[in-house]
Amino acid sequence: MEKKQVIDCYNRIKPYIHNTPVLTSRLLNEIVGAELFFKCENFQRMGAFKMRGATNAILQLSEEQRQKGVVTHSSGNFAQALALAAQSLGVKAYIVMPSSAPQVKKNAVIGYGGDVVECEPTLQAREAAAKEIEINKGATFIHPSNDNNVILGQGTACLELLEDYPELDIVFTPVGGGGLIAGTALAAHYFGTNCKVIGGEPFEADDAYRSLISGQIESNETTNTIADGLKTQLGDKNFPIIQQYVDRIIRVTEEEIVSAMQLIWERMKIIIEPSSAVAFAAILKEKASFQNMKIGVIISGGNVELNNLPFTR
Repeated sequence: MEKKQVIDCYNRIKPYIHNTPVLTSRLLNEIVGAELFFKCENFQRMGAFKMRGATNAILQLSEEQRQKGVVTHSSGNFAQALALAAQSLGVKAYIVMPSSAPQVKKNAVIGYGGDVVECEPTLQAREAAAKEIEINKGATFIHPSNDNNVILGQGTACLELLEDYPELDIVFTPVGGGGLIAGTALAAHYFGTNCKVIGGEPFEADDAYRSLISGQIESNETTNTIADGLKTQLGDKNFPIIQQYVDRIIRVTEEEIVSAMQLIWERMKIIIEPSSAVAFAAILKEKASFQNMKIGVIISGGNVELNNLPFTR
């Protein structure tokens, strides 16, 4: 994808999204030994970066497609994003959600006007349910992460970050389905100055780490991670971008994720979800490698179940 496509995408979605704030913390800078710039997509509409890609994907549909609606499958944030983006644009949204998805996310989708269809918590079940809606309703399927229009949209968070802080050495993102890190890598390549992109990923769902090593898309046999937004795997559209433009991926333990999440809640006074903490956890884990650097961190979202916080158990 080309530089112009990222710029066109940003101009297209700008009226429908927030240009989210960038926060800093002197204390966290001291802990890491670097300057950190947190791009707070937890303050995005519906509480996560995925609003960007969902909006761009719907805006690229024909009028006939919009009239028949859109469908996706998602454990949470893309479900909310597509529902709200569709509502904003007057389009019907059918959202397939696994029965195990947090109730707070199901409620949010319904609140945004989405038509929730529950299924068994397996990728096969999600895909089958979405396909059925596609066939029966004529709705256009929009993949949460393996879609070029979605990838371009997700990259606009990094574009905004680099507009504010053009001298960043590295941008960190969490890695789940690969849409955010692929879009971020494109934006860093086109708008940064020798700006690397590094991903953070749980050991319990480290398919992207293994995929970069093997050169092919790997799967997860288990996804026993608190980072519920990162349980999906890479796709054939985002993986080549990741291979070309992502420097590396750092894996973190569940304990490191919880610790990073708690540190941000306590020190920055903002709500972030476990998936968001994975990127910061990766920085903390290898902070010796990043001394005196300027580092951007995409805080991917802030949708949490407050009665199920990991540090209050």
